[in-house]
Amino acid sequence: MIASIPELAGSLKGQVILPDSDAYDDTRRVFIGDVDRRPTAIVRAANPSDVARVIEFAARSGVELAVRCGGHSAAGYCTTDSGVVLDLRDLREIDIDVAAQTVWAGGGLSALDLTNATGGDCLAVGFGDTGSVSIGGITLGGGIGFQVRKHGLTVDSMLAAEVVTADRHLHQVDAEREQELFWALRGGGGNFGVVTKFKYSMHDVSRVFGGLVVLPGTPEVIEGFIAAAEAAPEELSAIANIMPAPPMPFLPEHLHGKLVVFGFLVYLGDPSAGARAAAPFRALAIPLADMLKPMAYPEIYPPEDPGYRPKPVQHTMFLERVDEPAARTIVDYLNASDAMLRAAQLRVLGGAMARVPVGATAFAHRQSRICAVLVNFYDGTPEDRAHRQAWVDDFARAMYQGDDGA
Repeated sequence: MIASIPELAGSLKGQVILPDSDAYDDTRRVFIGDVDRRPTAIVRAANPSDVARVIEFAARSGVELAVRCGGHSAAGYCTTDSGVVLDLRDLREIDIDVAAQTVWAGGGLSALDLTNATGGDCLAVGFGDTGSVSIGGITLGGGIGFQVRKHGLTVDSMLAAEVVTADRHLHQVDAEREQELFWALRGGGGNFGVVTKFKYSMHDVSRVFGGLVVLPGTPEVIEGFIAAAEAAPEELSAIANIMPAPPMPFLPEHLHGKLVVFGFLVYLGDPSAGARAAAPFRALAIPLADMLKPMAYPEIYPPEDPGYRPKPVQHTMFLERVDEPAARTIVDYLNASDAMLRAAQLRVLGGAMARVPVGATAFAHRQSRICAVLVNFYDGTPEDRAHRQAWVDDFARAMYQGDDGA
């Protein structure tokens, strides 16, 4: 029986990082800026056996165990005070079968890691809109991204998994083996085990049109953007980020701080057809910036600042519609806030995602039409956080349309 951290370290192939290690602060740091916890130990697991030993140690010792895939964990679940963090970021195996259009991928990879690895073969798994998100977190949560209307959620491309459960056994799960566990992993969150490897089907991304179009942030444009996204062919998925324009070099200075719509479009298919599908968006107003073009699929992930550590207060919800009153509510709330950064993000769903039966996976929100994220960033003080939380809560109540999913 492993009874102490030194004994645990001696039983592992991977590394144990303690508070006196030079690597401790960098390794414990997470994406969200107001999460600052100090685990007793961080275990960089090298294989499923290491994962099983850490789970056994946590169960026998009673210490809190947090599992970290390596991405964002906006809720802070990936770390702990005084407990043990099981860090999967060294599980980076990639095994591509181009002929079968499948890939086995280690649970510590990011979306960009895997997309760059498979993109040379013009194949990709549909993850989200940010490359630094881990494949583990987004897959276990369902996965809404730029393939959602054409190919469904990330879990709709998940074929199998290797998972270590609380009894320390490694399970091979798919549609034939351990069917209930396979069902739960597809959208049920991280409560069923530690997934060390995923198997996905990949989709043809040899031809892609998309990028960014920036439009004025008026109620008419917001309503029109959502209507255009709903009417678009399923090859096109769109995200509208409505927010004050930051001081970006491609936007004139007089627009800085004014509400705009950052419209991100990805069309999977012939670029000329993609340009036609994008025309209704471009026609909503004279674009303030237009970067839509034929592109390589990995370009859907914009460059990121590795040192960026935001402090958001946010609420995710589903909407039935974004009509003129809803669009005006969005504009009114964003204009009423004095936060340096605040936004409403809207993603039109439907298509392939909605054709999967509701009970087929643990992700149950198949018929929800629009995913919305309402976010307000704060300065780090408890007083300002409470102020921003009240704004988000009021905004969510004003936008509520009867869909209780989250």
